[in-house]
Amino acid sequence: MTTIKNVKPLSAEKLFDLLKTEFADYINGKLDSNLAIEYAHVYDVINILFPEVIEGPALTVVVTDDELTVTVHATDSDYNTNLLEEHLLSFLETQAG
Repeated sequence: MTTIKNVKPLSAEKLFDLLKTEFADYINGKLDSNLAIEYAHVYDVINILFPEVIEGPALTVVVTDDELTVTVHATDSDYNTNLLEEHLLSFLETQAG
């Protein structure tokens, strides 16, 4: 679990919109790939799924007024989830910091 200060601050709804419109291009550009990414949003929780490479939610972001907390769920995956988390954190720090 990693925490980022929500300096700007971003609401869960605003972050969800940013993820849907900008994160796929961001991470695919960094990885030189074409990953399919799906998102689920309920209240202050956003699940991020990479259905082609990981079964179920890979990452979760919990949004509060003060911070964004990222949790990795797919720790037993053959895919490099640490790399996905690293790029998500970088994207979030750019958006919230």
